Amino acid sequence: MTRTGLLGNTRSTPRRKVLISGAGIAGSALAFWLNRYGFAVTLVEKAGTLRDGGYPIDVRGTALEVVRRMGILPHLRDAHIDLRRLTFLDGDGSEIASVDPHTITGGVAGRDLEVRRGDLTGALYAAVRDDVEFLFDDSIDTLDQSGHRVDVTFRGGSRRTFDMVFGADGLHSRTRALLFGPEEQFHRYLGHCFAVFTMRNTLGLSHETMMWNTPGRAAALYAVGDDDAVHAFLNFAHPEPPFDAFRNPEAQRDLIAAVFADAGWEVPGMLTALRDADDLFFDGVSQIRMPRWSSGRVALVGDAAYAPSFLTGQGTSLALVGAYMLAGSLADREHAAGFAAYEHHTREFVTVNQEQVGEGDATLFPTTARALKQRNDMLLKLSTMPSTEARPAHSALTLPEFMPMT
Repeated sequence: MTRTGLLGNTRSTPRRKVLISGAGIAGSALAFWLNRYGFAVTLVEKAGTLRDGGYPIDVRGTALEVVRRMGILPHLRDAHIDLRRLTFLDGDGSEIASVDPHTITGGVAGRDLEVRRGDLTGALYAAVRDDVEFLFDDSIDTLDQSGHRVDVTFRGGSRRTFDMVFGADGLHSRTRALLFGPEEQFHRYLGHCFAVFTMRNTLGLSHETMMWNTPGRAAALYAVGDDDAVHAFLNFAHPEPPFDAFRNPEAQRDLIAAVFADAGWEVPGMLTALRDADDLFFDGVSQIRMPRWSSGRVALVGDAAYAPSFLTGQGTSLALVGAYMLAGSLADREHAAGFAAYEHHTREFVTVNQEQVGEGDATLFPTTARALKQRNDMLLKLSTMPSTEARPAHSALTLPEFMPMT
């Protein structure tokens, strides 16, 4: 993989200094493009190292063109997970239907990508590490926009000044809280909670997912290859967000164990593995919906601004496209005009993808016996049909070409 280099080496004005909070997909992609347009980029990440774990993620539609322009598409093609079968099970563990995964996701076989999250974050990091300053094991403590720049105090105690700051720090963004206030005013809870972790592949699964359902509960085992480990997934309906559990792993384990106490199939073994899992991730199924994504010299991107929830399968794609559009909108504009252009040209794409929560994956987790039967009837029909074409939302934005300032 080649270094990104700088297009702005003939600039007649000093390089604008910017800070990005969060070294995930949105933050690293934004760093790539801002560096490409001649910005001096610093990226701060609260974790001590690059986070390379996590559930497999999808790259579809417009986002494929983003990674192609970044030069990392061949690497991601090589890392593609060839998921071949999605099997649905009834409460007693008997098979309901086995379908092509693309009939559920709206993806296109042979074109769209599914990769381990670490493969994407690793490719993004490799593309920017030589050109971007990384500050690991640190985070933003305060922001002050009283002057013509942004004064930042870091948790580690240092202070620095930047021309702009970008929050790419996820669903529970601290940057957003500092800028706009409490998360609750933008948080749209969708009535479910979920947990993911890894465990031993005791069933010998290969390139497939098996999903068990009863009303309001789902359990899945996802084998990305022939590995000894599988990704375990537990999802359940919950009327209100369990705020007391969000920051307490033991409370999370207790809540999940109580919800699935009488569950069949492989769920008892999953609960046992859950107790010892060192990579448990638990959260509510939620979206972030905001009337604006910037204030002053600070802007948000990815889940911090417009998390669509995993029900859409579009979180990664929105992060990649949003980062491209934000950086490009600033390439030949000052911050105010650039942020306005970013919102103007990106919001419709974000909205149409957030609204996919009412389609596809959202129907996989019925909360009543009647809805579950309707879903199962639908799956039986899908099992005899070829995979569908992509959903229009996935490619609803044609990427513009951006030119850097001169």
